[in-house]
Amino acid sequence: MLLPHVVIDSLTPAQSRTWRTHFAPQPGGRSPGIEEGIWRRTQDPRNAEQSGWQEDDHGRRRIVHYRLHYGIDHSRPTDRLVMEELYLYVSWLAPADEIATHRRDLEKWLFEGHWRPTGDNAAWRRGDLLTTITGYDVHPQDERADRDTPAGFRSIDVVVRSADYHLPRTSRNLPWDVLAGGMRVKEQRGTPEYADDLAGLLEHLPFVVEAGCGTSIEAGVPPLHWLHEVYRVTARTGNDLTQGYAFTMAPAQDVLVKEVLTDTGRKVDDMVAMFRHLLEAEPTEAHLLLKAMYDGGHAVGPVATHNFDRLFARAGLDEAFMRRYDQKTPPMDYPAEARALLVIGLHADRRDVQRRARERGLRVFYVDTEGVTENGTRQEYLIEGAREGDVIVRSEANPALRRLAELLQIGR
Repeated sequence: MLLPHVVIDSLTPAQSRTWRTHFAPQPGGRSPGIEEGIWRRTQDPRNAEQSGWQEDDHGRRRIVHYRLHYGIDHSRPTDRLVMEELYLYVSWLAPADEIATHRRDLEKWLFEGHWRPTGDNAAWRRGDLLTTITGYDVHPQDERADRDTPAGFRSIDVVVRSADYHLPRTSRNLPWDVLAGGMRVKEQRGTPEYADDLAGLLEHLPFVVEAGCGTSIEAGVPPLHWLHEVYRVTARTGNDLTQGYAFTMAPAQDVLVKEVLTDTGRKVDDMVAMFRHLLEAEPTEAHLLLKAMYDGGHAVGPVATHNFDRLFARAGLDEAFMRRYDQKTPPMDYPAEARALLVIGLHADRRDVQRRARERGLRVFYVDTEGVTENGTRQEYLIEGAREGDVIVRSEANPALRRLAELLQIGR
């Protein structure tokens, strides 16, 4: 496995400009050219259906943290998008016998994947990648947080990273700081109104925009649950979407590490596919219609976005990036003249933007299909945080905003 790893072999001049303009480090320290994800899964009575929590089977934990650095390789006649640095961390807390079995599995997978020992019994190398395995009776991060380890349990950490890459301590601690924040508490849905279109928004102009992944999916960017499958965060509990998912909570189920160690090149291709899709994506009609609404004074303030594809910025709009792993939503600038918040394609997480809007007396409107479709099967997926007084238009973004543009007489 050699680095840098090619993601797009030949960028168009427009894609190279997009990278330079929108994915280079941003003011305030944000680096859109770094893709990062964290999942922590624990067993709790409140998530028993997903985690398998039972009186006689609890205390398991799995943490997955990945961080991929992208850049442009200028060594060829045309620019190439490459993944320059890789970091993947998987930590397990489980019964000691399962951890011992997992350790033997890891050594078998290292042999099958042609990883070579470095001379340190806990480190193996394959090309430009290094794997380390560390077992603990009590995990140092549990000691740090004064967190009890269940009797008969042990921990094991697996790190796969670029051989010369060292993550700062604050970044290494990030998933554990997120874990210390506890489970995300689901919102209690109220009784919102439903409408055929956004005509009611015309009585509450100008509006502020908050957007989730709906507009990105319409642009060809994979949805979040696609990453869940790449990083094996969940497993199907049945043969179709309607039967739901369960957390991966036993080391024997750790397909992710097995894939990385035994079929490294193919799995890395899976890991970088999200970034390839988002750089290839272009702003949709919805993005461009919103730009026209801002230009016409119907919308104000930055777009509060949870997406890292930069599509709103690429459409000429200011973005306020809301996505944080500690569930502490950054401040949002609501211009004094704003009278409504339009939420497009955003479901469960990070409801503070909407809560703060209501506190300021803004009316909240949603555009959302309230469903997901996979392999031809549609499953209802209600907006979690909708409240009394809110209005929901069940629609994709493009037709809903096209109709709103007609009502606002944009383009006439």
